[in-house]
Amino acid sequence: MKTIFLTLLIIPILGIGQTIENIDFVSPFHDGLSAVKKGNSWAFIDENGSIIIDFREDLVKTKTDKGYYPLFSNGKCIIAHKKDDILYYGFIDKKGNISIEPQFLNVLNFQGNKALALIVHKETIGYNDIFKKDVVNYHYFEVVIDENGNVLDHLTQLALHISPKYSKSKEPPVITSKFISDNLIAVKSDENKWNLRKIK
Repeated sequence: MKTIFLTLLIIPILGIGQTIENIDFVSPFHDGLSAVKKGNSWAFIDENGSIIIDFREDLVKTKTDKGYYPLFSNGKCIIAHKKDDILYYGFIDKKGNISIEPQFLNVLNFQGNKALALIVHKETIGYNDIFKKDVVNYHYFEVVIDENGNVLDHLTQLALHISPKYSKSKEPPVITSKFISDNLIAVKSDENKWNLRKIK
């Protein structure tokens, strides 16, 4: 009886290792977490193998030289939610909570405390009396956002003027600008040249 009591007492103190079975893919660690795939869902584990963020289907994969999987960068991971048949991108934190609402047509992972994103502005330019609806124009911009999703700077305007829901492509529009340091961005011009832009 005493042996059973001691065993029951020791087990909670030592803990029982968590086993995750039937995993399809395990990524390298990024920002202290590893992505694991089961079916179409992904979760994140810490270095002890404990699930930190449970399996979900809204995590967005990033192409790396070691595979194609979701990852954390600067404490944030990209997610995508569909609204009105359009995928909008945002970020979650390491607790799985939304830290930046899905509102962008594309985003890249954070570098330092900034990230590149693609945003669309809808502009009403008139009213059509025949069809009884507003005449609108859409402006697509590559922008720099901060850790709260606020736009810090507009980098370039894309030559797209239709609603994103009428796009024939299933993939999000490509972001061509790129960070070359924490505060320096290479912005591609219409002439296929590069302009360097310093961001505070």
